[in-house]
Amino acid sequence: MSARSTFVHLATRAGILFGALFLVSVLLAAIPGHRSPAAPLQDAQESSSSPSKESQPMDHSKMSGMDMDDAKANEAHAVHDMTPGLMDAHNLHMHMTAMRPQTPEDAARANEVVTELRSGIEKYKDYRVALNDGYKIFLPNLPQPEYHFTNYWNGFLETFAFDPARPTSLLYKKTSEGYELVGAMYTMPKRATEEQLNRRVPLSMAMWHLHTNLCMPQKGQFRNADWSKFGLKGALTTQQACDAAGGRFQPVIFGWMVHVYPYEESLDKIFAVHHRE
Repeated sequence: MSARSTFVHLATRAGILFGALFLVSVLLAAIPGHRSPAAPLQDAQESSSSPSKESQPMDHSKMSGMDMDDAKANEAHAVHDMTPGLMDAHNLHMHMTAMRPQTPEDAARANEVVTELRSGIEKYKDYRVALNDGYKIFLPNLPQPEYHFTNYWNGFLETFAFDPARPTSLLYKKTSEGYELVGAMYTMPKRATEEQLNRRVPLSMAMWHLHTNLCMPQKGQFRNADWSKFGLKGALTTQQACDAAGGRFQPVIFGWMVHVYPYEESLDKIFAVHHRE
């Protein structure tokens, strides 16, 4: 091989590698890490400070511009907001898509999504198979209404293309024998438009949501912070109010999310905001 050919070959490989790294750094910022407790924030932070190796989540501080304390606090409150009765369109820190008029085409497409999802996740009724396939549990020892088993590679792939059989997260309920599979979660980058969301899961069938208007305390002030003001359950929802309180404001965190419960008997329950007992 000539010197020129060698140079071209090496330059091409370097370009591909650089491009891949750039895409990863940009697209991972859109992958959400849904978390959940029905416990006080301090307990959530203490529990998450030493998770088992099996369940340790990715460092979301690198994915969303937040430090790790921010990520733990935000993710701890995020799924708490999805507890039945708390997650609704009037939540101060939740932006949800409006329901559109249903059409026969939307219903048919929604049924196709459900059919493919059921087929794709059937093997994960055994939660140990999910763990073996790269799904990670967040805070397995912390009581939660639903446990999110997230596959970050799937979330990365969902940025490029939608495969209903390959959700970002699996949703489980804790049982005396382990975990029972009840649903799944799809994701999209926070920059996605409603039309892009609609092409994946119709907005006439499901409500996608974003976590928004977050005010966090300054670094090092988490333990003494007034959580009635800060965080995803706090009263501070604007840049001005957050600045006045000495906090750090973020208009949007994580990315778009939608839950699907494919084992329910009707589409309104399958695409409900939260699982119905």
